[in-house]
Amino acid sequence: MEVAALASGSSGNCFYVGNGKNGILIDAGISAKQIKERLAFVGKNAKDIQAIFITHEHSDHVRGADVFAREFEIPLYATKKTALNCFLCSNDKLINLIKNTGNEHISGMDISAFPKSHKAADPVSFSICAGKKISIITDAGHCCNNVAGNVSDSDFLFLESNHDLKMLEEGPYPHYLKKWIKSDAGHLSNRQAGLCVLEHASSQLKHVVLSHLSQTNNTPQLALATFKSLLKERFDLKTEISVSERETPTKMFRV
Repeated sequence: MEVAALASGSSGNCFYVGNGKNGILIDAGISAKQIKERLAFVGKNAKDIQAIFITHEHSDHVRGADVFAREFEIPLYATKKTALNCFLCSNDKLINLIKNTGNEHISGMDISAFPKSHKAADPVSFSICAGKKISIITDAGHCCNNVAGNVSDSDFLFLESNHDLKMLEEGPYPHYLKKWIKSDAGHLSNRQAGLCVLEHASSQLKHVVLSHLSQTNNTPQLALATFKSLLKERFDLKTEISVSERETPTKMFRV
């Protein structure tokens, strides 16, 4: 399998997963134009996208879904509550409703949804299996059983590492926003993400890409340092760690 983050952060999220020929998107939170450009940047053609899976209704996850799906007649998959709580697509025929524990089989890949804790109508994350398992987990308030379970048997992981707690507490956000971000319905901190992998990952986890970093309350250097410091306790983990960026796709990883 192949995987890349086309965008990850509060300004937009979009992940590509493919089998070498065809692929799917997890979220479409950047413009259709940007999706096409960033797919081309990683060597992929928008015409080869077979489906778009939506994690939840926030604009940084659905912004480009309507235009991109209609331009290439790509089916969209979302839970009923997610679809009802946002404008997903003006062509209803492209919208496919799934359960928050649903499973779809597309282009030789099994795409499984699982619920998580976040301030949204029915938030889910997705794992994709085709011999190896890739999990894409962002916008999670804490490492719940579903998150921990999917971390535990993943070979490749995109995992939210949203904020450094000290930066958040000392930063410019209003109190109510800081309180929400730190809550179980908010976002994973660097430390929470590191502890999640430390406590639940198996030795089969070969790569973690830290994702959805806050532009205001985090830095790539802090996220990496925190993560690596915690994982020193696991001698059995030979896991490569990198960071996704807001405006530039990651390289195409082969799993």
